[in-house]
Amino acid sequence: MNSNHINTYPQTCNLKAMKSKILLSLMALLGLFIFNPVQAQGNLTPEKIKAALDEAYTKFKDVKDGKNADYIKELANVDPNIFGIALVTTDGTVYTKGDVSSMVSIQSVSKAFVAAQVIEQLGHQAMQDKIGVDATGLKFNSIVAIEEHRGKEINPLVNPGAIAATSLVAGKDSAAIWKSILDFQGKFAGRTLALNMPVYISEAGDNLRNQAIAHLLKAYGRMYFDPVQATDIYTKQCAINVSAKDLAVMGSTLANGGVNPVTKEKVVSPETVMYTLPIMATAGLYDDSGIWYYNSGLPAKSGVGGGIVAVCPGKFGIGVVSPPLDEAGNSVKAQLVIKYVVEKLGVNPFLIQPK
Repeated sequence: MNSNHINTYPQTCNLKAMKSKILLSLMALLGLFIFNPVQAQGNLTPEKIKAALDEAYTKFKDVKDGKNADYIKELANVDPNIFGIALVTTDGTVYTKGDVSSMVSIQSVSKAFVAAQVIEQLGHQAMQDKIGVDATGLKFNSIVAIEEHRGKEINPLVNPGAIAATSLVAGKDSAAIWKSILDFQGKFAGRTLALNMPVYISEAGDNLRNQAIAHLLKAYGRMYFDPVQATDIYTKQCAINVSAKDLAVMGSTLANGGVNPVTKEKVVSPETVMYTLPIMATAGLYDDSGIWYYNSGLPAKSGVGGGIVAVCPGKFGIGVVSPPLDEAGNSVKAQLVIKYVVEKLGVNPFLIQPK
């Protein structure tokens, strides 16, 4: 998510932010202890999955709330009527409803998969030590979060940590790093992905705040590649084109312990997935991450292009694309659909039936 126009305010002593961080951390810890894949599975028959997607599509297709992101000029031109739902189970079965072929830019959804790439390449401790994994409790592009902790204790799903994560990806030069990221995201999606050039040009011409963030991180020794080039690579990764089906396959790869269930290719290790999903749970939907996790129970990541991917561990990945966003920057319809499907299928990991 790129922006120069969203203001951030000093919130060093913001009690609400502190409470948010504590709540999110506790929720993630509870998830680790009470998640039971057998209990969460339910009876996921093809008929139930198809019915849930059909019902969700019919129920929410006429929702008109929200609006396209417009601070990235090209995103304002995306068709707001695109609406597609895809669900891919860990056995590789693909279920779809609506427009699952139209492409939108992946935007911040890419952050989750770059985080997985860094964890896979360098190990989970490097992610914690070099970037951080706490929810900041501040805006996604906050400079205050950097100043407060001198570049530490951020996380890879907000802009400062995401740019730092991009700078950690292995490669001899910027071209090699970009190719590595694009190829890696493609392995998650199970196909070759491509850059949306108009979106990239639009963002690259207006990313001064992210450049400033990168230089500030460098000043604190928390940038691991040239800050200008790292910011440019990050801008490109946010402009990768994906469909709802792509997002679902990417999510199902995480749900399947790092093996793409469609291509059968191992993308990352189960341990990498284990450390990626908690970050998605605590910081996946910007300022509404706690609200999302409270209501769905699923790790997820949103992007201002209109896509959301959510992961039901051991069961499926679900991707929804609908460009109109709420005030937090999350797709309105995508949230409604995924929460409905989770409830309909009874797969919230926190729904524990007594013995």
